[in-house]
Formats: sequence, C-alpha cells, structure tokens
Amino acid sequence: MKLMIASDIHGSAYWCEALVREFQSGGYDRLLLLGDILYHGPRNPLPQGHDPKAVAELLNRHAERILCVRGNCDCEVDQMMLSFPVLADYAWVYADGCGLFCTHGHHFNKDSPPPLPRGSYLLNGHFHVPEITDCGDFTYVNCGSAALPKNGTAHSYAVFEDGSFVLKELRGC
Repeated sequence: MKLMIASDIHGSAYWCEALVREFQSGGYDRLLLLGDILYHGPRNPLPQGHDPKAVAELLNRHAERILCVRGNCDCEVDQMMLSFPVLADYAWVYADGCGLFCTHGHHFNKDSPPPLPRGSYLLNGHFHVPEITDCGDFTYVNCGSAALPKNGTAHSYAVFEDGSFVLKELRGC
C-alpha cells in the first residue's frame, strides 16, 4: 500500500492544490491527513492562498480515498464543510505488516507517546517540522507542514510504501 501523509494545510488552497496534484500523479492508494485542514489558527500567519472553502472543495473530490484525524485547529464546523470524517483524535492504520498510530501531535507525540506495541509507528503533524526518529520501542514520523513549515524546513509530506517512510518536499504550483 502506498500512502501519502500530510498535515497542517491550514486553509491554504495554494498548497492544498499542490498536494492534491502530487496525490493524483503519485500512484497513492490513500491520502492520510493528520489535522489542521481548514483553519490557520490564531498563532499562525495567514498561509499563501488562504481559502478554506476552496481547500474543502479540493479535498472533497477525493473523499473516498482520504483518512483524516483531528488537529488542534479543527472543529465541528469544519466537519460540515468536509465530506470525510475529520473529528477522530487518532486512528490506527495497518498496512504492509506495520501498525501506524495516526494523530495530530498536540496530545500524543514523540515526547508524550500513547501506549504503543513495540515496533509501531507514531505519525504526527502539529510541529510543522519533518522528522523520522527511531525512539526504541516505536518510530516517530512527523510529515512536517504542507502550508506553514517552521525552523527553515521545506513544505513537506511523507510517503509510506513497502513498510518504510520517506519525507518529501512539496513543490508549489
């Protein structure tokens, strides 16, 4: 199974369009979104091409292939705009013999992990910095941010295929 994993679109139609373009051309089975889809949040600047309604329209075209968890900026009104579930705090995905615990990162993260079976993967966004780290009992994967990268990192996403992860730079439109 080939998964595209992204987070922190924060209402940017510009970066969402780039993400969807890559999703469509990259041969992915599913798009896994780790929260903060429509709202930019009070601590963040408005991202390039801020248009939450357009983001919803772009993503809704692929609703049957999207799995999403709730970010700290997502709320009930966002669910009214999106045609796929967005309010679960976490999800377990089992693919290629691997257990992937998917969450946004504001509750569970590398420094505060949930109880995980040995060998699991903990997937986050939230911090806007891409990272893959072996934490002993689990591997931590942060896909970074599609729209608002931090600490000088690139706009990014992650790919899961054949039991391993790769971080990728998201190219603009």
